[in-house]
Amino acid sequence: MSDRLSGATNFRDLGRHRTASGATVVAGRLFRADHLGALTAQDMARLRALGVRRVLDLRGEQERTTAPCALDDVAVHALSIEPTIVRKLGDLIAAGHRLTPGEVVAHMQDTYRGFVRHNTHRFAQLFAHLLASDVPTVFHCTAGKDRTGFAAALVLRSLGVPHDEVMRDYLLTNERLKPMQASPHGLAPEVQMVLWRVQPDFLQAAFEAVAADYGDIEGYFRDGLNLREPQRERLRELYLEPGQSGPRR
Repeated sequence: MSDRLSGATNFRDLGRHRTASGATVVAGRLFRADHLGALTAQDMARLRALGVRRVLDLRGEQERTTAPCALDDVAVHALSIEPTIVRKLGDLIAAGHRLTPGEVVAHMQDTYRGFVRHNTHRFAQLFAHLLASDVPTVFHCTAGKDRTGFAAALVLRSLGVPHDEVMRDYLLTNERLKPMQASPHGLAPEVQMVLWRVQPDFLQAAFEAVAADYGDIEGYFRDGLNLREPQRERLRELYLEPGQSGPRR
């Protein structure tokens, strides 16, 4: 059955990814998405059929107010990460600066570094919810590409999914997400294209910040996200197919 939704085109199941040890991420437990404020009746019926009971919302306060979750029978947890890139680009344009695609790439990379350096506590909260139970969960931001993209990468890496497979899931956003109908702040089309898509360099910037600040991804799990071996084993028990939790590390 397709996991496509009309009102949240970047929705998808993180299940069925394979780990380096050959285990499989269980389907129907972890979903990533863009915002859930434009769901159709059919979309909502689909999510209810999937058993979704928990939503982890990574959007900022104004984003949540503008497009509140359309599902009224789920637990919604706000893990606010404000969209600083929008404000930053808006300020530059208001000051008369004509942005180039290369400048937007650099600003996006800074945004991803900021996920590590300023918002690690929010991603730690996301994992705390996932550890509490394996109730089917959607985590999302507005477009489901940056804050959600990094969150999905962390979830998959924590379960042992190799980097290349994580990157493939990340880049799938470029096939799923509908193009913006109107350019914010009057951005040139070539600049808008950078802002509304994902690139490997964006996610790589976050992982480079992880390496610089924590030594490596394992250090980040342990010291940044409070995922020590008992928590990692619990994640594997909850989100890998039964009998496939893999060896203890």
